[in-house]
Amino acid sequence: MTEDLMTIREMCDAYGVTARTLRFYEQKELLSPIRDGQKRLFTRRDRARLKLILRGKRFGFPLEEIRQLLDLYDVGDQQVTQYTRTIALAEHHLADLRAQREELDEAIKDLSDQLEWGRKMLTSMDNDKAAE
Repeated sequence: MTEDLMTIREMCDAYGVTARTLRFYEQKELLSPIRDGQKRLFTRRDRARLKLILRGKRFGFPLEEIRQLLDLYDVGDQQVTQYTRTIALAEHHLADLRAQREELDEAIKDLSDQLEWGRKMLTSMDNDKAAE
């Protein structure tokens, strides 16, 4: 086997994904491995696409958006369209992540305040009990 091609097992080991995940990405037209009978052989292009898929998922991009962005690679304008669209979508996702973080920060503060109140109540009850 040439070093440019990887089996499904090698891909799973190298990228920490399951064979089922790779087959799913193939079904969704995100990856296009070479078929050799029952065997799937993944090219450098497939590996680069998988890295981008995993990164996109980590950032909260839906698979359909990721597929559309990957497909823009072949537009033929030296990736200008792909980068432009990726930046626009990434800015939107970044704004969403920041909003989620603000909501989490508020929830953390509220829960911390409630815990502090609960501890004070418990201490007050213990003190009342000890005074009896």
